[in-house]
Amino acid sequence: EATRPEIAQRAKQWEVASGLSRKAFRSGRFLTGFNALRRNPGSTPTLKFLAVLANGGEMVYFFFDHFLWLARIGVLDGKLARRMSFISAFGESFGYIFFIVSDFILITEGIRAERKLRVVKEEGSKDAKENTSSGIMKIRVDRVMRLMAVAANVADLVIALADIEPNPFCNHAVSLGISGLVSAWAGWYRNWPS
Repeated sequence: EATRPEIAQRAKQWEVASGLSRKAFRSGRFLTGFNALRRNPGSTPTLKFLAVLANGGEMVYFFFDHFLWLARIGVLDGKLARRMSFISAFGESFGYIFFIVSDFILITEGIRAERKLRVVKEEGSKDAKENTSSGIMKIRVDRVMRLMAVAANVADLVIALADIEPNPFCNHAVSLGISGLVSAWAGWYRNWPS
């Protein structure tokens, strides 16, 4: 950047253009929150309520992210970009908090279910032991995937907080870099766990 500012400027413009063009393909994505609630509203009233809050935050994020994109490409007044960025990041952060809480509740329920299955396994017949072993394995796999989701959501929350209220911790290059790597790694693991 110091030695070749014109090349650095071109690279920055390329980065911004790539990010903005990606947003065009996400038009209407805010509606996926409705679909997520329809398909999997939660098993208990608490989880249903948390799902509404989490998906609601995500829907706000995607909805206002479209306006941010339109302001940045010049379709809307450019002065709106900062406000749309704040609202979008706030909705995103709000959603992440409730996704994290939901995952911790489900991890806790899984641990309780695993303990019960261990008791059945120790006291049960051979068939019961085989069935409980596969049940325990499913619970453990679900726990790992939920921990990956928590890691990704916490990392993305740090990045979103850097947009909402710039501060020395969230906006530090190391914090943002580690958060980006953790989010990418957790997403990779969730898509290709084996």
